[in-house]
Amino acid sequence: MPGARSDARWSDAIRLTVALWLFMLLIFLPAIVARNGADWRGVGIDSATIFVSIGFALTIFGVFRASVDQSATLRSALLAAAILAASMVQIAFDLFFTEWVAHNFQASWSMVQFDYARVSTSMLNYVCVFTVNVALFQLSFSRRRSLTAERQLAAAESAAQQAQLEALRLQLNPHFLFNTLNAISSMIITKRNEDAEVMTDKLSSFLRASLACDPSELVLVDEELGLTGDYLDIEGVRFGDRLRVAISSSPEARDVRVPGMLIQPLVENAIKYGVATSREPVTIAIEASVVDNTLCLTVTNDVGTDTLSAKTAGAGVGLKNVRRRLAALYGDKASLDARPVDGGFRARICVPIRREEPATRRSRRR
Repeated sequence: MPGARSDARWSDAIRLTVALWLFMLLIFLPAIVARNGADWRGVGIDSATIFVSIGFALTIFGVFRASVDQSATLRSALLAAAILAASMVQIAFDLFFTEWVAHNFQASWSMVQFDYARVSTSMLNYVCVFTVNVALFQLSFSRRRSLTAERQLAAAESAAQQAQLEALRLQLNPHFLFNTLNAISSMIITKRNEDAEVMTDKLSSFLRASLACDPSELVLVDEELGLTGDYLDIEGVRFGDRLRVAISSSPEARDVRVPGMLIQPLVENAIKYGVATSREPVTIAIEASVVDNTLCLTVTNDVGTDTLSAKTAGAGVGLKNVRRRLAALYGDKASLDARPVDGGFRARICVPIRREEPATRRSRRR
């Protein structure tokens, strides 16, 4: 958090002090007019002493600002001493100024009597007003300090959320990388060099795009599906005819924005627990649609077993990461529903549509 002195601002102190002493001048103006009668020059000279009082008050603020990092006891003692000193100097100035004006400008001022009772009353008045001035300094300082603390807390929470999202994004499926590299190695050994080159190129493009993705950035659904298609192309080289893909998107869903690589873990689960465990062709269907101002992204595979249901019905690491990411970005306004359906398995993400300016589509290697 920035130093406390940065929240004790001279600009605030000047505004508060000028306002307070103008208010005091307004209160005492009738007495000033009565003392000077019809001599408006005397009224002006008498009223001008307010600038001296403002100067003394700002001197007290200098002490206030210099002591903000001290203990409460020490600060109270320093401010009390500053208030008493300023009040006594103000009384001395009033005595000197009255005598000087009486000798040089306004002879009637010599009639002003400064006995002990009058000095005591003036002293009490100055102590009270300077104390109110310090109270205003403290009020302004406390408010500034509270706002600074709130901004720092918001910044810290934002940084923590960003770090969490970044960590979730970097949790690439090690099985996917291992299996892909193993498949490339097998292709090279079996002289399928062309297939190995294609798969290497697709893997490179996919990893580059995934690592460049900002976890807090919203991308178009069309881009998200395109990147998912790149991933499935890689897996298609690996699994061949055993993997069938159907990707569809309604026109109104294509230009909606979602967090980048949001559905990637769902597709990885469909590959891991569907295609990889089946000897028969498996269809993975990905659909994007809009229902009642809500975007729904659905990943379905047509293979469902007891093992699949037990492992993916909400307990997988990928699904947990998706839920944590949705909670970080949308709170309770988004949902992930994963369950067996019609002999297969379906995972559906529903998020509220954010109305934002259209984004320029980024170019991607396919």
